[in-house]
Amino acid sequence: MRPLTSSPQSSSAVGPGQRGLLTERIARELEHDIRSGAIEVGTKLPSERELSAQFGASRNVVREVLRRLEAQHLIEVAPGRGSFVREQTSGQARGYDALYRAGRPTVRQLIEARLPLEIETVRLATARATDEDIAVMRAARDALESATDVVVKARADMDFHDAIAVASGNPVLRIMLSSISGMMFEMMLRSNSDPSIGEEGVPHHPEIFEAIEARDVELACERMREHLMLGLRTYGPDLDVQVDVMARNHIETLLGENPA
Repeated sequence: MRPLTSSPQSSSAVGPGQRGLLTERIARELEHDIRSGAIEVGTKLPSERELSAQFGASRNVVREVLRRLEAQHLIEVAPGRGSFVREQTSGQARGYDALYRAGRPTVRQLIEARLPLEIETVRLATARATDEDIAVMRAARDALESATDVVVKARADMDFHDAIAVASGNPVLRIMLSSISGMMFEMMLRSNSDPSIGEEGVPHHPEIFEAIEARDVELACERMREHLMLGLRTYGPDLDVQVDVMARNHIETLLGENPA
């Protein structure tokens, strides 16, 4: 396994928010190495103690990373023996996320793809949402507005957009949105920690929700469009950087800005 390019920072010396960022960074690196073949099928991963030392992270962080890799079917945990890299089925190896990333999509390209997809999704959701759908959206909006941790905020952001997709009543649209959710989450880590994203007069989640709740289809579509277009004005040079590279660099920046 290749070492981190930056000097490790012990998660025992950082707050809860930074522990979340460390988890994201380590999980992303190991996932990349497994999917790319840098860590071969059948390889036994180092022990929790060894991974903790390698990545400068607590064992709790390492356990969370391993749980995530196991949930993604990238590793198999054998009690008493350790964690081993699993062989990927053709379906897993050619999952949509892997196919997208093979094309090295940029932030701009992801925004361009989200525009037609999410505008149509919110159009249908505004017309079709049930009271239960509205309640789920409201809960996601409230969780997003109250969150202070950037990782928690990004997850709530994803939950809000997923709730709209569910409310559209079209499972194909929801699956399409889900297929780019990994890259969306990486953008949301940046968006939810960048003060410039809070540009005045631009609709955000509360305004989008308000239009959906009012059943104003045209307004909901317009607010979603303006919300997504904001990235084209605020991402600057990052617009034409690969999504995963942008995310990795931003995580490193956030970790470096808040030393213990």
